[in-house]
Amino acid sequence: QVHLVESGGGLVQAGGSLRLSCAASGRTFSNYPMAWFRQAPGKEREFVAGISWSGGSTDYADPVKGRFTISRDNAKDTVYLQMNSLRPDDTAVYYCAAGRYRIPTRSYDYWGQGTQVTVSS
Repeated sequence: QVHLVESGGGLVQAGGSLRLSCAASGRTFSNYPMAWFRQAPGKEREFVAGISWSGGSTDYADPVKGRFTISRDNAKDTVYLQMNSLRPDDTAVYYCAAGRYRIPTRSYDYWGQGTQVTVSS
């Protein structure tokens, strides 16, 4: 079992930046590919970014390419999502996830509770 806790969400103006963090506990964090997903009101949850267990490979959804960066620090059991040039349509609850499969994948086994990101225009 892997327990995930997200933090760093909040309210930001369009064009601004936020950095989300996801702290993991339980099984060995460095064994797991990690990802960020998001769910906007009235929409299905969608993939945002993924990172391999080593951090050497990453995968991004088209709407966030060039604006968001996923990274991880295995010594701190933490994965990050740096979000720049935020837009109102980035408003969503952002979820951290851990899984067994190599990226690129959309299949993950463990999920955090989510953190709200709101981008005002």
